[in-house]
Amino acid sequence: MRREALDTYACPGCGGRVWHVTDPDNGDMVCVACGTIYAIRQGIPRFVEPENYAASFGFQWNQHARTQLDSFTGQTVSRDRLFGVTGWPHDLRGQKVLEAGSGAGRFTEVLASTGGEIHSFDYSLAVEANNANNGDKSNVHLFQGNIFRMPFVPGGFDKVMCVGVIQHTPDPEQAFRCLAAQVKPGGELAIDVYASRLTAWLHWRWLLRPITRRMDKQRLYRIVSAVTPVLLPAAVFLRRLAGRYGARLIPVVEFSDLHLPKDLHVQWATLDTFDWYSPAFDFPQSRATVERWFAEAGFEDVSVGYGPNGVVGRGRRPS
Repeated sequence: MRREALDTYACPGCGGRVWHVTDPDNGDMVCVACGTIYAIRQGIPRFVEPENYAASFGFQWNQHARTQLDSFTGQTVSRDRLFGVTGWPHDLRGQKVLEAGSGAGRFTEVLASTGGEIHSFDYSLAVEANNANNGDKSNVHLFQGNIFRMPFVPGGFDKVMCVGVIQHTPDPEQAFRCLAAQVKPGGELAIDVYASRLTAWLHWRWLLRPITRRMDKQRLYRIVSAVTPVLLPAAVFLRRLAGRYGARLIPVVEFSDLHLPKDLHVQWATLDTFDWYSPAFDFPQSRATVERWFAEAGFEDVSVGYGPNGVVGRGRRPS
């Protein structure tokens, strides 16, 4: 953990900003104000309990730590999605950026390339995969944290983003409010969230999730890993025949539109099929709901529409 990151943290319990650190790599952070102790493991501050509702994400991202990194695939899928969702410039030097729900760091890698000061966290142990991928970058600061109790004084970030995560929290609206609170005057917030509309609900995952989300995650992953390569060719064929709605007739994800090499396509499909069925929470949101969130938070220049992963929203806090 770098000293400059320590100076930005505030105790999630009392808001104190003075810390006693026993060891910045594998020690403890002690809040001087209230005495609460937070562990530091592998140089990553841990502001959450070790076991939590996001355990399936920690499992999947450590299984697929590099699968979706642009530097691994040789493509620009993550870069295109990040800038497509946020609308931000590619140069963020001098900007302080917060990424909520990093997973293995596919977007952290892109953010790091902008030159901004990146603070990135995940609720799960996926933060360890992100650390392996991006922890060596001097402008990246990682921690394990709770979106509802982030370790910062509110209003400290020029840019805040949360891509593909809010729907997997117990309370998406409250998660949005917590993110909005971190945006400084004149700063920007960008999110995307699964869409709640009829075509989205006509999906295998809603039929199977009552069973799969309660299953042992390692067992579920073994099943998904075995079934996905078998069913993937049928999903690809049906997409060619009837578009993405044809592909939905098969209960696995396919990415034929990305033109990935066969082995990598199987990895992506396995990862995202597991991601369909394993999360403890999955609450898609309507476009109108996301518009209301931004309005109630007082944001300006708000843009809400549909993107490749659901509803995309962005706005600016008034100066």
